Amino acid sequence: MSALALSPDTVNAAALFDLPRPAADCRIVVAMSGGVDSSVVAALAAQTAAEVIGITLQLYDYGAATGRKGACCAGDDIRDARAVADRLGVAHYVFDHESAFREEVVETFADEYLAGRTPIPCIRCNMGPKFTDLLRMAKELGADCLATGHYVRRVEGEAGAELWRAEDASRDQSYFLYATTDAQLDFLRFPLGGLPKTEVRRLAEAFGLTVAAKPDSQDICFVPDGDYARIVKAMRPEGARGGAIVHAETGERLGDHAGIIHFTVGQRRGLEIGGQPEPLYVVALDADSAEVRVGPKRMLATGAARLVETNRIGALPEGTELTAKVRSLAKPVPVTLEGVPGEGAPVTIRFAAPEYGVAPGQAAVLYAGERVIGGGWIAATEPAASPAVQPSMASSTQP
Repeated sequence: MSALALSPDTVNAAALFDLPRPAADCRIVVAMSGGVDSSVVAALAAQTAAEVIGITLQLYDYGAATGRKGACCAGDDIRDARAVADRLGVAHYVFDHESAFREEVVETFADEYLAGRTPIPCIRCNMGPKFTDLLRMAKELGADCLATGHYVRRVEGEAGAELWRAEDASRDQSYFLYATTDAQLDFLRFPLGGLPKTEVRRLAEAFGLTVAAKPDSQDICFVPDGDYARIVKAMRPEGARGGAIVHAETGERLGDHAGIIHFTVGQRRGLEIGGQPEPLYVVALDADSAEVRVGPKRMLATGAARLVETNRIGALPEGTELTAKVRSLAKPVPVTLEGVPGEGAPVTIRFAAPEYGVAPGQAAVLYAGERVIGGGWIAATEPAASPAVQPSMASSTQP
């Protein structure tokens, strides 16, 4: 469908939801965060003639978030979601999920930083409140599917539903959804996966939604100013324990820091250890000794990573080159796989070429072409080395 043709009158809304029976006999639950994406999904769902119910999970304090731009599931966003539902004439419910979100996502976020790892709370949120609790609510409401505004594609394969990257690579969110299970994917729908963001905003305007020009969220929802350390210190005051900045090769003490929660593997700025003969990067964090270890960029070269809590979506493809993303904004790079994701035991991925800045606590997501086959949390890394040297896996405190 061309960009000029895309409008509420021409888009085939029913096809976007792949409903199991005639739309008029179906019920679609839409996860409404208050942003433009989920609002357009609700509008498209309403176009199908199915019964539509919008659900918003209030994930943290309403009052503290009121007036804040780019938040999610709190404050003005709840008001915006309700206004969109009223505009579309669909039911809308808000469920207080603050306690569960704090326990499953926010506290885990703080504990990960405290342990010297680099957490990704958006994946934890999808694993818990969004794709477990919200999905359960949708089923309890008798829904035929749960639709979200994520930019990924659900493609029917020979063995069932598969998760694919979005058509618009600049908007792809598949990295954050690798933990989706086969059972969840069977029930989920992602109507925006084949659309660019420009067309989604065009649809929002055509539907007359007040959120059409609303800014996208740029930060973690509960850390809107990007000051992660402030959140961690508020929840875990011991995170402010200072320590030494040490050269990883020479052992020389180069300076002091105000807590490892201020650092992540691969970081260069903010070290405040000038006068060095070459640029230095954070290469490791020792939570037990509160030690930040720094070294030249070559020390960041990673040859392999060990993954835990792995998940697999569908069957592993045979004879297909696999790639992996180790950061949300990284490009997938060729890897080989040792072990089978989703079977309980740790899995190792080996990079075809050294990969830089691979941080324990982040996720590694595996792809076969455009298809997501699974992934896991990075628990340890192995430095890139010649075949004659096989160093053991190194990590911060293990999960």
